[in-house]
Amino acid sequence: TQFFSFGLAQCVPAFFSVLQECDQVHIDDVSSDDNGQDLSTYNFSTDGFHAAATSANLCLATGVRGGVDWMRKLAFRYRRVKEIYTTYKNNVGGLLGPAKREAWLQLRAEIEALTDSWLTLALKALTLIHSRSNCVNILVTTTQLIPALAKVLLYGLGVVFPIENIYSATKIGKESCFERVIQRFGRKVVYVVVGDGVEEEQSSKKHNMPFWRITSHSDLMALHHALDLEYL
Repeated sequence: TQFFSFGLAQCVPAFFSVLQECDQVHIDDVSSDDNGQDLSTYNFSTDGFHAAATSANLCLATGVRGGVDWMRKLAFRYRRVKEIYTTYKNNVGGLLGPAKREAWLQLRAEIEALTDSWLTLALKALTLIHSRSNCVNILVTTTQLIPALAKVLLYGLGVVFPIENIYSATKIGKESCFERVIQRFGRKVVYVVVGDGVEEEQSSKKHNMPFWRITSHSDLMALHHALDLEYL
């Protein structure tokens, strides 16, 4: 809990409380409403977005509702999140500041010790995939998009997961996210689904994608071994 309590506040400045009601599947889903305005001096706290969203209940579970001006302000917030992620994906400590950076590093070290270096093992496989010119890592998560991005940064995974390759299945489910990925990359490429849940396994089978189950350290090590030997 401590790990994400300071992390979310720093990695996703102040407007997560509103954006959680306006959750998107992908960071660019509202980019078409962005007019490209310079945000370097833009004041998010005084542009009226929060009050409008609260009073008019403009964000609904079935989709986003709002006028052109309100949608533009929503797009500005997602663009700002994208800028933060892209800028600090290799330097999360710089985003958190010295004091929180030390607490973050200490907590990460404790988590690694308690999980027998689970993250390190996973990162080895993800880094190997990322290093290939013809391969990409894609993350599909049931976590809402904004906290998912913060978690990816805090776990030091930003370098292997470009922000445009992260999808939130909170609203539409993993199967629909898989369909979006296929629409983006096409059907002639090879997809391998890595996970531990029933939903992603069923979705992978529906789309005829190989499924690599991860339930233990040995599964992670076997995945890295298969990648290292180019079986995958």
